[in-house]
Formats: sequence, structure tokens, C-alpha cells
Amino acid sequence: MSRSLPAAPGPVPRALLAAVLAGLCCTGASGGDPEPFWTDPDSLAARQAAEWRRAGRTADAALMDRIAARPQADWLNGPDPGPVVRARTAAAAARAGRTAVLAAYYIPNRDCGQYSVGGAPTAADYRVWVDEFAAALGDRGAYVIVEPDAVAQVVAGCTRVVAKERYALLAYAVDRLKRQPGTHVYLDAGNSGWIPEAWRMVEALKTSGVERADGVALNVSNFQTDKASSAYGDWLSKDLGGKHYVIDTSRNGNGPYAGTDTWCNPPGRALGTPPTTRTDNPLLDAYLWIKRPGESDGTCRGGPAAGQWWPAYALELARNARG
Repeated sequence: MSRSLPAAPGPVPRALLAAVLAGLCCTGASGGDPEPFWTDPDSLAARQAAEWRRAGRTADAALMDRIAARPQADWLNGPDPGPVVRARTAAAAARAGRTAVLAAYYIPNRDCGQYSVGGAPTAADYRVWVDEFAAALGDRGAYVIVEPDAVAQVVAGCTRVVAKERYALLAYAVDRLKRQPGTHVYLDAGNSGWIPEAWRMVEALKTSGVERADGVALNVSNFQTDKASSAYGDWLSKDLGGKHYVIDTSRNGNGPYAGTDTWCNPPGRALGTPPTTRTDNPLLDAYLWIKRPGESDGTCRGGPAAGQWWPAYALELARNARG
């Protein structure tokens, strides 16, 4: 399964940092907050909503707020992750009880040479990159999603990588990130529509260090329902010693598309369950928006290049949302 390369996050704007440091941007979250994640006030969705308000498109701006007001993951997909990791976690730490959500996406031979081709040039470069990522976290903590698709692609038969080498790199990432205080680490485990037989993922996940992680991430950038993803997570958990999981619900409000190229800008989709740690399943730690709603999957169905902001698609996701 191919995925689009998410847009690389930029530095936190100077004005935002000043507001954060001055304590102007927020109020403290109470203990047990079911929505403890940091929301970027300068996201592309927030900028779009502001632009539309200035243009008098108030109804569309209100719909865009459904995206802008929700915490979403930042994807670290290029060299030198330290500055962005430090900026995001510092901004989150400035708000009592808030936590940044980050996706590590720099494994060599990323995406099996397809739409999001890239990643670290060598295994040695990747280990250095992971070290820089982890060091930048400091003691601030974060939810870190480790390498979307990396395990499932090998299980699905990617011939561009040597399974043993990839699993060793993933295990290194899990172990190094877990050394940071307060960091929650979830190793990506694909989705229920890609490798439907959950048992096929188990040994690969174990070899990749999942037993030392907090759990697995499911449905990243995909559209499987909460129900299907929870069932899949429960099946995996039974074979992984009770490991927990998180689900990407950013675009699964209407479930998967019944057609071709189901992963690439499918029409008629909707925002899903807002990010929260309040779930009805003790194994399910959180619903997260890992894929950033409104970023294109690629130049299919009239979309811009992969990872580029697509206001029309974002607006459709928001308009179709149930809440």
C-alpha cells in the first residue's frame, strides 16, 4: 500500500513561541483531561479558516474549524529532526497537560520506492537520525508513531528491503525513543484492510521491538472504521501479550471507499472521531489524527502533489463529518 508523503512541518512561528512563553495562548488542562494533545494554532487548516473569514466565507470557515481546532500529528520525514521536535514538544509542554503527537517517517527505502520514496540513505544514518529525534524530546515526552507502513510493507512482500535489517532498525528506534521520560511509543501495524489476517503481523512486530513499545498504531492515513480497527487491535493484542494500540481516525468517519485506489483521495470521506484518550476499550489508548486532514494523497482524482494542502478536500471531509 502506498501512502503520500506528508508535508514536512515548519518551525513554530515566532509569534506563537512568544505567546506560549508569555502564557497567553492557553489555560491549563485539568487532570484526567480526555483530550491531552497539543493543537497547532498556526496549522494550514487554521490559516485557511482565517483566510476564508477575511473573504466573507464564514460558513466554510466554521467548517474548517472542525479541523483547525483538533490536535494532529507532525511528521518528521526529512533530515535534522531535532529543531522541529524541540519546537513542537516545547510548545506542548508550555500548556499544562498537553502532549505533542509526532510521526517518525525516515526509514531507509521508505514506502518501498513508491509515492513517498525517500528516507535515510543508510542504516547508520537512520540510527543517527533516531538519536537526534530522541535527544530533542528531552524529558518533555510525546506520543510517537514509529514508521507508518514499515512493518506491513515487508509482510506484504516488499522486495526492496531486507526484512532482518529493517526490523533491526525499527527495534532500535523503539528502544531509543522509549529511553526518553514520558514518551509513548507506538509501532505502526498497518490496517485491517491491508493485512486482514492479524496473525501475519505478529512475528514481524515482535522482531521490530513491539514488546518494548507501548503498543501499536493502526489505520494510519487509512479509512477503516473504528469498529474494524478495534477488532484488529484486539486480535493483535492477544498475540502480543496484551499490548495496547491507538487508531488514526482523521478521515474514517464514513469508512473505506468502495472503489479503486481506495487509499488515494477517495471521495465522500469524512472526519472521524476527534482525538481523545477517552475510549470504551481498555486496550485502546487513544483516537488520534495522525494523517493531517486536507493534505493530498497524491495527484489522483484532481489532487495536488502528495502532502500538499488541498482546501477543497479538507472542506469535504469537514462537511461530511457527523459532529
